[in-house]
Amino acid sequence: MSDNISNRNIYVIIPAYNEEKSIAKVINDIPKNLVAEIIVANNNSKDNTALEAKNANATVVHAPESGYGNACLKGIEYLKNKANADDIIVFIDGDYSDYPEEIVNIIAPIKNDSADLVIGSRATGIKEKGAMTLPQEFGNWLATHLIKLFYGVTFTDLGPFRAITWGNLQKINMQDKTYGWTVEMQIKAAKLSLRCAEVPVTYRKRIGVSKVSGTFKGVILAGYKIMWMIFKNL
Repeated sequence: MSDNISNRNIYVIIPAYNEEKSIAKVINDIPKNLVAEIIVANNNSKDNTALEAKNANATVVHAPESGYGNACLKGIEYLKNKANADDIIVFIDGDYSDYPEEIVNIIAPIKNDSADLVIGSRATGIKEKGAMTLPQEFGNWLATHLIKLFYGVTFTDLGPFRAITWGNLQKINMQDKTYGWTVEMQIKAAKLSLRCAEVPVTYRKRIGVSKVSGTFKGVILAGYKIMWMIFKNL
């Protein structure tokens, strides 16, 4: 079935913390004829992330409380009086590791009415050597296998590049404020029997140092939170 909803809008939410060197590149590579608005959720950055985003003609909302999920929630809050149920919400990181022009592939299963949630899979796509650390690779493998075991839905990645309809995003009722954001969305989608799909995405080394995989503490905390989220929702 083709997308016959003529007034369907596409909004992009970019959570960002200290991404002044990359944020404009992400914004500029998003196909402007495709999206209604780009929202950068500035997560209490200590650099010029907000200014760079504004200069690139994105809408900047401020999320002063630290946490990846907090930033995403601020972006969602901004859209509460704008988005309609059939609109598509795309999430992408601000570090330029994903290829923003691949948004067209991410949203295609939703526009074709074959999926409600689409995950950009780095596992099935093309990864630049060194773009993902060994802890990231193992964490994704373990988490996705546990999701399949406990929730019966097959994923290959917890990748941040994803799309979901606004109506289904409201049904999921996202709550996590830190590292468990992506896995919470996938688990809740599975529990609600939403149609979940993956598309391969291209992945490169990020600009700057990861706030999660770039530190031992970040790896441990993220791994713990992801496991906690999986078992919490059983």
